[in-house]
Amino acid sequence: MTILHRKEKTPLFWCGTARNNTTKGVPNKLTWLLYQDTSSLRIPKKVFFVRSAEQNPCPCCNGRLEVIGSRRRKCINSAGDKIVLILRRLQCSNCERVHHELPDILVPYKRHCSESIEAVISGNTQSVAADESTMTRWRFWFYDLINHFLGCLISIAVQYCRNSVEVPSCLSKSPLQRIWHYVGDSCGWLARVVRTVTNSNNWIQTRSAFLS
Repeated sequence: MTILHRKEKTPLFWCGTARNNTTKGVPNKLTWLLYQDTSSLRIPKKVFFVRSAEQNPCPCCNGRLEVIGSRRRKCINSAGDKIVLILRRLQCSNCERVHHELPDILVPYKRHCSESIEAVISGNTQSVAADESTMTRWRFWFYDLINHFLGCLISIAVQYCRNSVEVPSCLSKSPLQRIWHYVGDSCGWLARVVRTVTNSNNWIQTRSAFLS
C-alpha cells in the first residue's frame, strides 16, 4: 500500500511498527527489529539492520515483494546522535517496482528522526537537537503539505469506512487539529500520518536534486 517516488521513479516502501521488542532472542510479530552490528568496524559506530516481520504487499499493485538487496540510510536521532540504518530493498514480482522499507522513526527524505520533527511541529523545541533554520524548514515543509495530508486521511477514512478517533465537533479547527482528529494527538502522530499517506501511494517528493 505504499509508494514514494524518487527522482529516478524508484518508490520507497513504508511498513511496520517501530519497536525493539524481543523475547529470549525471538522477535515478536508486527515489530521492527534493530540489530546493532559493530564487529566488522574498526571504530565503533551505531549501525543497525532493519527488517519488518510484517508481510506487506506492493503498494502499487498489491503484488508479492521479494528482498533484492539493501542500502544504507543515515539518520540523526532525537538525542542528536548519528546512526546508520541498513534498509532492505524490495522488488515486486508483478510490476517489478523497487521499494525500500522504512521504520516509522524516519520521515522520507528527512535526515532527522520523526520524533524531532513532530516535536517542532507541535511547538516543543526545547529538546530538539537541531538549529533554528532546520526547524523553520520543517515547519514550512509540513504546513505546505498539511492540506494534502488531511485530504489523504479523509479519503482513506471514507474508502475503508473508518471512523475518526474523536467525536465530531461543531467548532472550527485548525488543519493540524483536524489531522489529529484522524490519527490522534498522542506521541507518534506524525509517524502515523506519514505511514498512512505513504502506504496509500500519496506521498509527495519535495527534496531538491543537483546534477553534476
